[in-house]
Amino acid sequence: MADGPTVREASLEVFRAHGMTTVFGNPGSTELPMLSELPDDFRYVLGLQEAAVVGMADGYAQATGRPALVNLHTAPGVGNAVGALVNAAANGAPLVVTAGQQVRPMINLEALLTNPDATVLPRPAVKLSLEPSRPQDVPAVLARAIHAATTPPWGPVFVSIPMDDWYAEVDPATEAAGYVAGRRVHQRAAPDPLGLDPIVEALDTARAPALVVGGDVDAAGGFHHAVALAEQTGAAVFAPPVEGRVGFPTDHPQFRGPLPMAIAPLAEALEPYDVVLVVGAAVFRYYPYVPGPFLPANTRLFHVTADADQAARAPVGDAVVADPALTLRALLERVGPGPSDRAAVPPRAALEAPRTAGEGQLTAEEVFATIAGVWPEDAVLVTEAPSHRGTQQARLPITRPGSSYFTASGGLGFGLPAAVGVGLAEPSRPVLAVIGDGSLQYSVQALATAASLQVPVTVLVLDNREYAILKWFASRERTPKVPGLDLPAVDHLALAQAYGVPAETVDTVDALREAVRRGFAGPGPRLVHVPVPASGA
Repeated sequence: MADGPTVREASLEVFRAHGMTTVFGNPGSTELPMLSELPDDFRYVLGLQEAAVVGMADGYAQATGRPALVNLHTAPGVGNAVGALVNAAANGAPLVVTAGQQVRPMINLEALLTNPDATVLPRPAVKLSLEPSRPQDVPAVLARAIHAATTPPWGPVFVSIPMDDWYAEVDPATEAAGYVAGRRVHQRAAPDPLGLDPIVEALDTARAPALVVGGDVDAAGGFHHAVALAEQTGAAVFAPPVEGRVGFPTDHPQFRGPLPMAIAPLAEALEPYDVVLVVGAAVFRYYPYVPGPFLPANTRLFHVTADADQAARAPVGDAVVADPALTLRALLERVGPGPSDRAAVPPRAALEAPRTAGEGQLTAEEVFATIAGVWPEDAVLVTEAPSHRGTQQARLPITRPGSSYFTASGGLGFGLPAAVGVGLAEPSRPVLAVIGDGSLQYSVQALATAASLQVPVTVLVLDNREYAILKWFASRERTPKVPGLDLPAVDHLALAQAYGVPAETVDTVDALREAVRRGFAGPGPRLVHVPVPASGA
């Protein structure tokens, strides 16, 4: 074999070529060969538990719009991370997740730390799961993983790497390692003009059009195109029932809020509209099951998505599989203002004054109204307080692209580490994480990373000592006396301080306002604990 780079050297070049020099990880013995003497141009972000590691990478990848590199510890570490990978898949976060494997001579023996079914363990939470057949294949497999993670629909890809592979040499005369680092795969697909013809005709003749703008519009850079199309057509605009990102300014006069989550109520909400165009979202992510018609009888639905499977599984509507931003741009060039008697979007009802709580507590309405009053123009919101989601959407407008993140999976554990990842990606922007007291416990270890790296993130904990959203579902689904829905008292100040994060409790509007301002001013992280009424209060 001719002298050539080691597998490790060639793999690091692959990562460099794609700007993946930040590594989110929790190291184990099977990862040490990859991490030994990590070059100075690489940054290692330590998470104290694998769910926190993947959550931080999730937020970082979404905020940067680039693939993020995750390094986990063989089977136990991957097992700890699977729930966070479910979140990342639903969020469309482009992650390349590597994990160590026992040395090849001992895999058949199933020696300690062998992962006997390495590619099976993370499925189906990842798009693709790989283990190279030969050590020399590692760089090419990693390059494949990067391209797969960043091909629509974006999502995590897993690669298991035996720990002795890193030391093998790559023969430049016979291996493709020198080529794979520099390869580029352009994944954005423009829409088929013939596929757009019926959408253009429908929008041009619609008496009462509506747009449903999903999070993929924001991820693809189409936020302002969506605004332009809404204004050009005079359409009412909705958010999907559940979405991880905000694709349209929520204070816009044509915005009507999120659609209901269940089948029958969603169809009822669309009753006034004869043409509905869904862009950058599924049709639809329903829950709970409330059967009924999927659409009103006189409503036509069209769907634009970069996810071919999302288009295939939709129950209604003709679909165009293409990049949402490119499609919006193409529609803007072809769609006119519509008929002269097109129905105007009715004004939204004014919000009532925030409901107030008893002595020593704030309501969610007061909390979000107060935050809105001090909200910096360039701030970023990361939320995981499910029972307060509707209040947050109504009270705290999101007006800029790349400014709001929420997990689209329905699982918990995303919010806190994702906010840390967003803060690492965009340190010049104020980041506010609004987290429920129950949600906080799923990946609270992210506080340690925030403190260690002095990440500028303000963590606002809404503490009602219960899983309030589950109590709502229990009532809705008529399942009384469910155990485990009330939470024990947790000393959030002591918890934060144990991880090195300054913390305070507030119970008045004025105190909350000043605490949030202190958090935004930095430096580093800060936790603000806010007791709020329980769901029965």
